[in-house]
Amino acid sequence: MCMQLSISKYQEKRTRIVNAVMASEREDFGLSGPLHLNSIDWTNAHHRRSVAASLVEGVYILERDRQEKRQASQVLAPPWWEFFHFKLIRKLVDDADFCIFGAIYEYMPPSSHCNDSTDRSPCFVIAFRGTITKPDSFSRDFELDIHIIRNGLHQTSRFEIAMQAVRNMVASVGDSNVWLAGHSLGAAMAMLAGKTMAKTGNFVEAFLFNPPFLSAPIESIKGKKIKHGLRIAGSVITAGLALAAKGNSLRSRSEDPFAVLSAWTPCLFVNPADHLCSEYVGYFEHRKKMEEIGAGAIERLATQHSLGGLFMSVVGRGAEGAEPLHLLPSANLTVNLSPSQDFKQAHGIHQWWRPDLQLKCNLYKYK
Repeated sequence: MCMQLSISKYQEKRTRIVNAVMASEREDFGLSGPLHLNSIDWTNAHHRRSVAASLVEGVYILERDRQEKRQASQVLAPPWWEFFHFKLIRKLVDDADFCIFGAIYEYMPPSSHCNDSTDRSPCFVIAFRGTITKPDSFSRDFELDIHIIRNGLHQTSRFEIAMQAVRNMVASVGDSNVWLAGHSLGAAMAMLAGKTMAKTGNFVEAFLFNPPFLSAPIESIKGKKIKHGLRIAGSVITAGLALAAKGNSLRSRSEDPFAVLSAWTPCLFVNPADHLCSEYVGYFEHRKKMEEIGAGAIERLATQHSLGGLFMSVVGRGAEGAEPLHLLPSANLTVNLSPSQDFKQAHGIHQWWRPDLQLKCNLYKYK
């Protein structure tokens, strides 16, 4: 019996060690980063996506370095931005648990790169990480996840810190010189910041990896007819509830909040095997199909609302006056069709700098 217990303890310890080694390998740029990008073409979509994703990963590793108390030569974060000639100029720290949730980078290419394509390069990138399932930050991150469900992210102090950083940077250097980037929870932060700036006429380029879309997982249904039927029914019900809740007729384009945002076209990166973001695929494709069958007016109203958001507002659980975060008028949607082993891989940030991805890209503009 004692022998069995000692073996069990040994196996548990070995598992913890293996998991820790695997985690550190994923955090090590030399082992997991896009080393193939030794020269950046800023007009190349793969290069731009890979750099943005790497800078977001840099924020994750900044926080992991803090949690693991890594110092000096032990830190793993810097290569995630230094490899692409970025400099970390500020860490964004949550005022509740003092975790690092974001970072501001400045692009500083060496003079030897003066002939490289830099016409579409950013001067500054503001990046936000997603949820980390470690005790030091999980409680606060999970609290923010709940705020997303309640359409209340805009009321959190973390977002206020992020929004102020974005406003200050745009005011200082202009919207064309700034990128926003984020993954999962961080994608929601970047999306909300981008939407907020777009309402003031500032259109900041955004790279949103696995952004959460709160909806029933219709996209996972195999039958196309069933899927299409459910989406049509959902649009009719949503539009009807929206009209009933607001006591309004269909608004003119001048009153349409989506029309104001339509000029902002963020880059969305989703994986069909990730149920947290896969609904963006059907969301945009369905809008096109509704236009084709002559039901565009219904869909233009429905696409601005969600059944969950309408329900939360009716029962008084949603944030007052908050619009659904995940709904967008326009987007450059990239879908990763490469097979994923599991949800963790489908939702992970690492997939987005792989050079062998099977991607489907579509530009959707709100009309």
